[in-house]
Amino acid sequence: MSGSTVADGQTLRVALIDRVRGVLAIPTATVETLAIALLARGHVLIEGIPGVGKTLLARTLASCVGATFRRIQFTNDLLPSDVVGSVVWRPKREEFEFVRGPLFANVVLADEINRTSPRTLSCMLEAMERGKVSVEDRTLTLAEPFFVLATRNGVEFHGTYPMPEAALDRFMLRVELGYPEAAQELALYLGDDPEDRLAAMEPVLTLGALADAMRGVEQVEVRQPVAAYCHRLVAATRATASFALGASPRAALLWLRAARARAFLHGRDYVVPDDLQKLLLPVLGHRTFLAGGGDPGDALRQILASTLVDL
Repeated sequence: MSGSTVADGQTLRVALIDRVRGVLAIPTATVETLAIALLARGHVLIEGIPGVGKTLLARTLASCVGATFRRIQFTNDLLPSDVVGSVVWRPKREEFEFVRGPLFANVVLADEINRTSPRTLSCMLEAMERGKVSVEDRTLTLAEPFFVLATRNGVEFHGTYPMPEAALDRFMLRVELGYPEAAQELALYLGDDPEDRLAAMEPVLTLGALADAMRGVEQVEVRQPVAAYCHRLVAATRATASFALGASPRAALLWLRAARARAFLHGRDYVVPDDLQKLLLPVLGHRTFLAGGGDPGDALRQILASTLVDL
């Protein structure tokens, strides 16, 4: 896929959906959302109850692109050094050596990220934003690409904490993983093992080809009328009385980046309003907050329905 074109993007979307759904039966839209975040150099927050396949999904996506994968189980006693790594003394060589932590991988699953302390969470979020970490007096660059999938359990679960707005804003997209379909769950009961299918799966592309695809996404055009439509939508979230916090300029920029990736995956070199509309809830659902609390989904849909496209 050297010098990726939009036609390659369309082929890539079909192949990724086919590979991931060949391992575990999750909605096509969920697979596409993850692919969008990966190609747009964003990170994803996955919500859902424990035991529905979030770890398997992350491992499958990493295998699809030939990427290294590490999982970090977040707990309330996890330290930044457990994530980033630490400097240790080697007596035989009489020197210090930096031992890299699990953060140095292409795809990192931050499992139950809302169980950890603010200090460790801050370290993780800094790495996600900068693609670098600071250790002692050195700055180290993380893997390229660097893609974080973080799971968040509901705050009603024991030992979990609400994530601050600034932390949620670091995630480009949010998806929810629910219970499997009845037929799939019954197959699991009868001995069907998705691990066997994952072990036999061939990658869709290499990391080098993935880098080509990312550069292809960056060439997708956002024309002025589409940018103006995006601005009308985010401005409406700030002007609507039911919202305590509307979408920020950074949210709009990430929305447009994600829209570029979606356009690429659908075989276009330009963004259309439908790209923004399909990504409304994954991008803004965790960045906008109602004055009375609760899910802003209905309010966002009302804004979408009442905002003129006007291209």
